[in-house]
Amino acid sequence: MTRKMFLPSLVTIAAMTTMVTLADEAATVKEQTVEGPHSVRIKARMEGPYTAETQLQVVCYFKYTKDGAKRMAGAPVELDKRLGGVINSLRTRGEFQGAPLETILIKPKDGTIKAKSLLLIGLGDESQLSLDILERVGQTALRQAKALGATQIAFAPLLRDQGNSAFAVGAVETAVVKGMLLAYDTELRLQSEGLSNNYRLADWSVEAGPAYFDETIAGVRDAVSQAAAETAKRPAGKYAAETR
Repeated sequence: MTRKMFLPSLVTIAAMTTMVTLADEAATVKEQTVEGPHSVRIKARMEGPYTAETQLQVVCYFKYTKDGAKRMAGAPVELDKRLGGVINSLRTRGEFQGAPLETILIKPKDGTIKAKSLLLIGLGDESQLSLDILERVGQTALRQAKALGATQIAFAPLLRDQGNSAFAVGAVETAVVKGMLLAYDTELRLQSEGLSNNYRLADWSVEAGPAYFDETIAGVRDAVSQAAAETAKRPAGKYAAETR
């Protein structure tokens, strides 16, 4: 009788141990939040684009070349693996080349990744990458999110995973986040004049690997400062003249 009661106890203890382990793993995900203009929460999160629970996941790709595809490693490889190879199919078939600011929206199937929608944004030729392009990537991501009605966005540039180190990680995040914040400021100004429908961005998450986390946070802070300075210089007048 005693032995029959003891076995279920072991099962219960094992189940509780598993739950604690999973909780501990979730708690180890490093995250830091920076408050941006218009109360936008910008979070740097040590997470991959295939595990983030978000309404919209944004990732970037250079213009497709066979050599570039061979150099691909890490997060984009795992992301496409979980999606069943849809990104590679689009690129090898020439249906998403990755031209500058080219976009395509994918609805992931259940059980693949946690994001509700996935947006691919093209960076163009790798040799032509610039901070201006990256700033416009942030702008494009915000405007696509607004059109989709997504208020929670996660962003991963994936540059290092594509073998590119032309710009420091912090500089990349500064450009992208600055572009996003400036685009959002424009959106709110349009709304104040009744020229756009109501949209509010709740939070923007920047996904960073362990080696780049601190640099990413520094880049986000620089973006907030630069965007605040630029928006303060914008004309206060209305976009549209009064009509009768």
